Amino acid sequence: MPGVPAFPDNVPIHSLPTIDFELLKEGSQAEIDRLWEAAITHSFWYIKNHGAEQEVQAMFDLGAKTFGLPLEEKLKYEQGDTGRSFGYKKIGGNAPDMTEFLNIAKDDVLAFPQVVHRTYPPMVTAAIPSILGLPEGTLEELHARGLPSGSEPRIIRSPPMPGKDTANRPVIGAHTDFGSLVRDLLTLRFCTTFLGGLQVLLPGETQWRYVKPIPGHAICDIGDALAVFSGGILKSSIHRVVPPPGAQGEHERWSLVFFTRPNNTQVLRALVEDNPLIAESIKQYPQGKFETGFTAAEWYARRTKYQRLGNRAGPQSWAASRGTEHDPAAR
Repeated sequence: MPGVPAFPDNVPIHSLPTIDFELLKEGSQAEIDRLWEAAITHSFWYIKNHGAEQEVQAMFDLGAKTFGLPLEEKLKYEQGDTGRSFGYKKIGGNAPDMTEFLNIAKDDVLAFPQVVHRTYPPMVTAAIPSILGLPEGTLEELHARGLPSGSEPRIIRSPPMPGKDTANRPVIGAHTDFGSLVRDLLTLRFCTTFLGGLQVLLPGETQWRYVKPIPGHAICDIGDALAVFSGGILKSSIHRVVPPPGAQGEHERWSLVFFTRPNNTQVLRALVEDNPLIAESIKQYPQGKFETGFTAAEWYARRTKYQRLGNRAGPQSWAASRGTEHDPAAR
């Protein structure tokens, strides 16, 4: 992209597999097998031919309009400290944290113009029907068939942070994602201007490596819910966001994430009754590891609540904000 420095070639990167979404839609068994192999060995992969370019750009445009509002206006739609994810978060609202973002509840989109969880800035409300491009009444009809969940898109903006001294200073600290239905996609990331910053610790590794942004490709990863449901067959890898490397750090970084999360009332436990492979897998882990005792809504509310700086009260509250693969040594 003109005016944006290329991703540097002197930083460690992961060679992740690339999955072709068109082949998946066509039912290619070979591509399905490649996807399964990527999920059980890497937990992260690229996806091409996703066909979402226009929708992604529309979301970035919406984010630019929203984040351009005065801070006092944006704070009217703040997440708050109760554990609710939906809404606006200012820079410094979480710890460690150097981003502002906006989460829009899937339930509010499907129920529009009714409000399920909260209201949003006027430009968001105005954009919901046009971004989806659906006939009048379709959203209401779809919502009648659905169940509430924590699924949401997140628009993220990070200010420029030039200088080598910021290279190991996380913009978003080490964590695993919470999310994914057993049958659905997981966490889906798009990055505009092709700036780097996402780093991953793949299973069994100890060195942070960048995931190089590739034009036209999204990045997918396994979330905690799928790791629990599968009894550890699938794993959610630790990742973080640091300032873009090299000269890219002089530029503002935008990203769009869609989190697919289970229905709110779904209890997070290994589905041992549904698959003998899962029943066998849990035997290699401590007893009870995949019996969380939480519903999806309770699990995510806990993580969201203790990410907030105002709720921090020592190491225990920090650990409560982390995911299934939390490593206290990872920053």
